Amino acid sequence: MISETVYAELSTVLEGRISRSKSELDQHGLSETWFPPTPPEAVAYPETTEEVSELMKICHAHEVPVTGFGAGTSLEGQTLAVKGGLVVDFSRMNRVIRVNDADMDAVVQPGITREALNVELRTTGLMFPVDPGANASLGGMAMTRASGTTAVKYGTMKENVIGLEVVLADGTVIHTGSRARKSASGYDLTSLFVGSEGTLGLITEMTVRLHGQPEAISAAVCSFDEISPAVQAVIATIQVGLPMARIEFLDAESVDAVNKYSGADFPLKPHLFVEFHGSESGVAEQVEMFGEIVHEFGGSDFQWASKAEDRNALWTMRHHAYWACLALRKGAKAVVTDISVPISKLAQAVEETAADIAASPIDGPILGHVGDGNFHAILLVDPNDAEEIKLAKDLAHRMAERALALGGTITGEHGIGMGKKSLMAEEHGAAWGLMGQIKAAMDPKNILNPGKMVP
Repeated sequence: MISETVYAELSTVLEGRISRSKSELDQHGLSETWFPPTPPEAVAYPETTEEVSELMKICHAHEVPVTGFGAGTSLEGQTLAVKGGLVVDFSRMNRVIRVNDADMDAVVQPGITREALNVELRTTGLMFPVDPGANASLGGMAMTRASGTTAVKYGTMKENVIGLEVVLADGTVIHTGSRARKSASGYDLTSLFVGSEGTLGLITEMTVRLHGQPEAISAAVCSFDEISPAVQAVIATIQVGLPMARIEFLDAESVDAVNKYSGADFPLKPHLFVEFHGSESGVAEQVEMFGEIVHEFGGSDFQWASKAEDRNALWTMRHHAYWACLALRKGAKAVVTDISVPISKLAQAVEETAADIAASPIDGPILGHVGDGNFHAILLVDPNDAEEIKLAKDLAHRMAERALALGGTITGEHGIGMGKKSLMAEEHGAAWGLMGQIKAAMDPKNILNPGKMVP
């Protein structure tokens, strides 16, 4: 769909920063999960908002599909150019434009990763807390409304993005939100774009909320003999209002994967990984209260990781759990699920999901950010076996239906992309049609990430 004439126009804007080389097309056509390779026709590397605007004007005029690309770590095929066209890679738009220490916010370009931003913030006493595990770009995190291990305390990208600069389908540049702490001015367009998966516009600048680096941090792991008491301990912890920074669940199969992948020696039982942030006295009090809850539900004594290097090692193991689970089966890919339910229904959802997986021929370790009712099953499949993929997708569909029946949602953080598009009508009903109308109004030629999320 990109003719030689259109490619020449795009090349004029980017001065050598556009490519049709097979290696780059292949690199931008891969997914972290089970989706087949889908290379685009060209990859662009803009460095300024003006360049993105000019690219969009050209693509809009010639009806060329455009897909945004950050670090490529999304799990539902969001960055795959399923209709061909141009991928816009934001890796060169990776600067911190300004840190406003006194107001605890920062203005950044979308290509900066969360780790790189926190390196920039080390001397300020501030941090950006949203941690999805992968070293994702902030633009991609905003577009998928990402969260992760720390969301139970600090919130998701929804709570931590306060303003945006966005290029629309026709190249128009708009600004949403402000650096004020609250506003009653017009529609909340920032929230509209956060989670839109590149279907409404391309983010070229973001204002994000920062948080103070905690005075004291303690992390620990504890085990339980069964899934139910581990999850019940989480529910009790949330219901008493204990301010956990992280509280993560791994079932016995996930623990086995972590042991093999990272050289750990955790007992092959369900585990909770936890972390506490605050003052020295506050953390000590939280630890004591959580210990009482754990013992009430039959959990083991804590294994502590108080030194920074030990904590980093612990959370690195947790962040690598996805790849550890993949390594359980050579050559496997994953159909990844991430339902979220009200906290009171969490134990029921996890137990019923575990039983459903156990009754199927598909292996599916369970883990997740249970502090906010969000958990995953990593359904391992042979990517060349259509029947296995179907069985895994059927399992994932039943998980989604279970979440909806319990008052939850089909995705807590991974988003919709292609993988869960078929479930949107079931969750949203007529509201999904309204999303399609918004998309049609803002992108009437349907060039922004077509085939994703909306009808």
